[in-house]
Amino acid sequence: MKQRRKFLRQMVSTIGVAAAPVWASTGLLTPRQSAGPFYPPEPPLDNDNDLIQVAGQNGVAKGTIADLSGRILDQNGTPLRGVRMEIWQCDANGRYRHPRDPGRKAIDAGFQGFGRTLADDQGRYRFLTIRPVPYPGRTPHIHVAVYRPGARPFVTQLYVADEARNDSDFLYQRVPVDQRHLVTAAFSPSSRPGVDLEAHWDLILGVAPTA
Repeated sequence: MKQRRKFLRQMVSTIGVAAAPVWASTGLLTPRQSAGPFYPPEPPLDNDNDLIQVAGQNGVAKGTIADLSGRILDQNGTPLRGVRMEIWQCDANGRYRHPRDPGRKAIDAGFQGFGRTLADDQGRYRFLTIRPVPYPGRTPHIHVAVYRPGARPFVTQLYVADEARNDSDFLYQRVPVDQRHLVTAAFSPSSRPGVDLEAHWDLILGVAPTA
């Protein structure tokens, strides 16, 4: 068992229960985006919310370690309890753990590439990952999916605030200007041991569309 798993379980209780974001009552919802071509065809055996340390591998992932947390809420600011959230992204070498990834650099064996967790009773989630890096033709981003019972998955992508490549990214530019803050998070320096950056990002979801 990973040493960090206990750390993540314990530390989730320290994430503050912030008031509902101001846009939760404005009708603005987190925009949907495509899942992209590299969702894992088969999730790894090690698929918890700690992506920087893989069971059976020594050391941690390459890259800048980031603590990503937030809440999953509905349009009224009500927490969506117990929903499953998944993230997947390329490693520090720009490689996805997917057989169709055409990259030539080596895959970072220390990076899980995919993770999942369940939102707690206050809608909170947390992942330990790396700051996303550029992929050929794309700005740094993290793919995100949220699964609610009886509904089709909600899929989007999370971008890095003040990243210069956002201006030329075709998918980021498809998001209306007044909604881009809903898929963008600041990755700021962290004072937590073993963590370089931390980011807080809330997802605001509408009425669950049926599958």
